[in-house]
Amino acid sequence: MGRIIPIRWLVVAAASAALSACSGAGAPDSSRPAGASAGRTARDARTAPGLASGDRSSPGALAAGGASDGSSSADGPAILFLGTSLTAGLGLDPDQAYAALIQRKLDSAGLRWRAINGGVSGETSAGALRRLGWTLHPDVRVMVVETGANDGLRGLDVDSTRANLEAIVRQARAAVPGIRIVLAGMEAPPNLGARYTARFRNAFRDLARREHLPFIPFLLAGVGGVDSLNQGDGIHPNVRGERIVANNVWSVLETVVREADGKTPRTERQEPDAKRPGKRP
Repeated sequence: MGRIIPIRWLVVAAASAALSACSGAGAPDSSRPAGASAGRTARDARTAPGLASGDRSSPGALAAGGASDGSSSADGPAILFLGTSLTAGLGLDPDQAYAALIQRKLDSAGLRWRAINGGVSGETSAGALRRLGWTLHPDVRVMVVETGANDGLRGLDVDSTRANLEAIVRQARAAVPGIRIVLAGMEAPPNLGARYTARFRNAFRDLARREHLPFIPFLLAGVGGVDSLNQGDGIHPNVRGERIVANNVWSVLETVVREADGKTPRTERQEPDAKRPGKRP
């Protein structure tokens, strides 16, 4: 948490942005199941290249509330992982994606919650916002928001990304009173310039601080830029990398779930602060 982001991952991400432009990245996000994508879940999206792939697989089946790995916690409260291909587990089997690994951690800890993998490959924050209403359901008591990575790869307007993130938080709270929201931070590729990357990074940190959200500073901490922990595209974690991502998420999520269960006293959240030791300036 809070470690310096390896520049090698960011360079690879910049190269991926060019690749994505040739693979349908500019296509509009879908907000409902359609065409050939209907009936496929986000966890089945495992073939298209890059974060911003042309795959628009729908997590519609997940909205029904199934646990991500078919565990026995299917009747408990739900954790929705609203995200991109990094959440969907692009290139991996469904039970290797970090949401499924979180399910195992929940089961091992005796926490009867179910993890719902709501990741969609190629989706921007605007797409996540559009499908939020039909992805949420009353059993969702915790939501982990991992979106915006494709916004950064495409160099989309930071103010728009920020507005979409704010709207996701606002609409989720209105739809499910008392929902707890965890925000995962992301980085933009450096070829977009220092000003853009700083504004992009701060959009996540500022929202977490302002809305008092538990915050994961960088989802891919310890994985980004490490060849042995990523697939051939250099961006999506492999099986080993996904275990580290799951630990990054669990280090924040566990306390949130225990608080929701009433098993841990609620404590004052540490605000994201770029000046803390180990943080990027």
